[in-house]
Amino acid sequence: MVFGKGLDSGTLAEAEIRELVARAAEAIEPGGQRIAVLIPDLTRTAPIPLLFALLAEALVRRAAALDFIVALGTHRPLTENEIDRLVGLSALERRSRFPKVRILNHAWQDPRAMARIGRISGDEVASLSGGLLAEDVAIVINTRLLACDRILICGPVFPHEVAGFSGGNKYLFPGVSGDSFLQFFHWLGALVTNPRINGNRDTPVRALIDRAARLLDAPRYALSFVAAEGGLAALFFGEAEASWARAVEVSRIRHIRYVDHPYRSVLAEAPAMYDDIWVGGKCMYKLEPVVADGGELIIFAPHIDEISHTHGAVLDEIGYHTRDYFLADWDRYRRYPWGVVAHSTHVRGIGTMEGGVEKPRVKVTLATRIPEERCRRVSLGYRDPAAIDREAWKGREDEGYLYVPHAGETLYRLKDPPAWARP
Repeated sequence: MVFGKGLDSGTLAEAEIRELVARAAEAIEPGGQRIAVLIPDLTRTAPIPLLFALLAEALVRRAAALDFIVALGTHRPLTENEIDRLVGLSALERRSRFPKVRILNHAWQDPRAMARIGRISGDEVASLSGGLLAEDVAIVINTRLLACDRILICGPVFPHEVAGFSGGNKYLFPGVSGDSFLQFFHWLGALVTNPRINGNRDTPVRALIDRAARLLDAPRYALSFVAAEGGLAALFFGEAEASWARAVEVSRIRHIRYVDHPYRSVLAEAPAMYDDIWVGGKCMYKLEPVVADGGELIIFAPHIDEISHTHGAVLDEIGYHTRDYFLADWDRYRRYPWGVVAHSTHVRGIGTMEGGVEKPRVKVTLATRIPEERCRRVSLGYRDPAAIDREAWKGREDEGYLYVPHAGETLYRLKDPPAWARP
């Protein structure tokens, strides 16, 4: 059963959102149940303050326990002040309005907070991945999910570089999962490549994530939404996979822009919610398909001063390279975290190795507070952000220049894509 509403244009009225959330809270039968609600961190556009308040008010009176878990994946934990900002309440307001509601970071770095729930065999992995990988993989998840009676996923759906679209069971894996499976399927996504995954519903990575989710005993529901124009373009509730699929159909309409020709110079301005290149790399992921061969994509983010708060040391060591660069010396690079290697390939984009020389298809340049020496060391270009004039890109699309404010959530595609961008 799935219910909700999606719009090809415009946004839902707040009264519609309140009604749908109230129906969803009733539908999961919260009476006497222990409920875990998975929510995004601050790197996603989402009206979490409204949805948190509506869900907390509707569920806490009847649930035996109610935990909101920030599905970090491997993002850094939120501070208490950031949690307050995420849910739109001060610490005092949280304590007074919702004293029985806990908001917790996913403790992905703490092995004591993780439990193995099963494994997927190499044969099944090979079948789901089209033969790209064929290794057994253990499935590990936050123990709090094993101590609850209901799981409610509450998150946005956008085109995504690893899974095709975000949301749904991705809030379990990697949202609240252990590290090994996360590394595994991120590398699978890199093997397929971003242009062939991003914005496609049925992908090998999504198939693997959904298979892992079925190892959980607790019923899984999702309140899947599509953010647009400062509001919600869609909100659907139902079983996790079905709710997510309905939201994907709206996201395809609202979050993918088709253009007639590629651009030789793209200026992608990262929003403030991206605080390092680990998440700011989404500017490249969403725009790679429309950068011309030999062109340049500039990630313009004067507020960013770090490559990755969590994985910066590894990225300093391996740099940013194409998939084929790593595969050419895989015995060396396979010892690094596969998810970090995958991120490297996604930011650098597709390319080839010819005669032992790496040939990326496009140039990727950082216009951030990260020093020039460090940018060069990790094989990325550098521009002084103070020297960037947005006006030089505006209104010149016919000349091959594209400026994208708030880059990272809308996927750009060519109407007639080349072979390397076709699924």
